Amino acid sequence: MNTPEASVRSRVSAAEWQARTDLAACYRLAAHYGWTDLIYTHISVRVPGPDDHFLLNPFGFLFDEITASSLVKVDLDGTIVEPSPHPIHKAGFVIHSAVHAARPDVGCVIHSHTRAGMAVSTMECGLLPITQHAMLFHDRVAYHGSEGLALDIDERARLVDDLGKHTIMILRNHGTLVCGHTVAEAFSMMWHLEKAMQAQVDALASGQTLTTPSPDVARSTARMGFASEPVLEYTEGRSPMGWLEWPAMLRLLDRLDPSFRL
Repeated sequence: MNTPEASVRSRVSAAEWQARTDLAACYRLAAHYGWTDLIYTHISVRVPGPDDHFLLNPFGFLFDEITASSLVKVDLDGTIVEPSPHPIHKAGFVIHSAVHAARPDVGCVIHSHTRAGMAVSTMECGLLPITQHAMLFHDRVAYHGSEGLALDIDERARLVDDLGKHTIMILRNHGTLVCGHTVAEAFSMMWHLEKAMQAQVDALASGQTLTTPSPDVARSTARMGFASEPVLEYTEGRSPMGWLEWPAMLRLLDRLDPSFRL
């Protein structure tokens, strides 16, 4: 049967199809957890291989409609390089192409406008290390001042300069940006970041005096969280965050709606 899935899958490598499946899963999970903004915001993944190509959502689709074959492959200039009937959103291209071009270590980028993320983005204090979830990102959060809608190609240089080597960036008066080595890691980072931001908004709204752990506790928590180096405190020899949750997330999606794999 000549389905869209079969057509795309026959043209791409097995590694790219896996990347497409993981990215489609991440979009479905974002919809499941309420991280969407109608058809806006984006998640991208670098396409395995020598070319500087990445996959982005087809503009106009809700996140729970996205499938592996509907994702659009573009280069760093925003040119669609794989036949597709779908356009991309320029703001998504500007933000994601900036990170993928400057950070070869980043495989997946999640940009979101969640309620908690937008709230924290307006706070001068930024993300506070007042919960265990927030401390996972100790010394890993960058900030980028608002420049309005991200349609200016020139903003890419300023965005990358502010991001530096960090994995999380709060876009002031806008939202958040998460950079992971893999889709699985980026998803887990986003989940924990969102939890931290929700808790911060709730804590500040309580009007109570807040406690803040010591910088040593924050550093230790971050070291044992999203770490690329060995973490001997775990029986696996490394932190489970960013990889061990992913198979469970895929099982969840397969129970809810496995059509992301098409």
